Amino acid sequence: MFEKTRTGYNKKSNSIPIIIETQFLIPSFILSLIFAVMQTKDDLQLRWWALEAKLVERFGKKPDLETILFLIGIQEFGGIKEKFTKEQKQDLMHVAVCSLLSSSGYYLLEGKDEDGWPHFRQLKPMPEMNAIEQENFLKDYVLMYFENHEFL
Repeated sequence: MFEKTRTGYNKKSNSIPIIIETQFLIPSFILSLIFAVMQTKDDLQLRWWALEAKLVERFGKKPDLETILFLIGIQEFGGIKEKFTKEQKQDLMHVAVCSLLSSSGYYLLEGKDEDGWPHFRQLKPMPEMNAIEQENFLKDYVLMYFENHEFL
């Protein structure tokens, strides 16, 4: 369709132009780092999809991250009720997050109250992350949880 000339492109041939204004040379170590990050992210996504598939097989529905945290919270709470209030559901997700992150020293289980609810103390601050990084951070801990409980 376009033909390259000294002054630009003329509409003459059937080829599609690829216009590159400038070329950038990226050092190989930076490319290696970029590919390593992409591979790690891809690995996390593949492992996450495998977990989702197992949970769909077990429960018949694809759960989102909040639902999975809720399930972990129930497991860690140790008590199954017919109904949980909205506040209790939020508390169960908090229990899940604290339980997951306690393996890396972010939280410490201090004990349970008279109703059986676990109470945690934060030992160190969470790293600064944007929303996507936070989600991937939690997903990685969720995957470790299910691996440690021999579900994966």
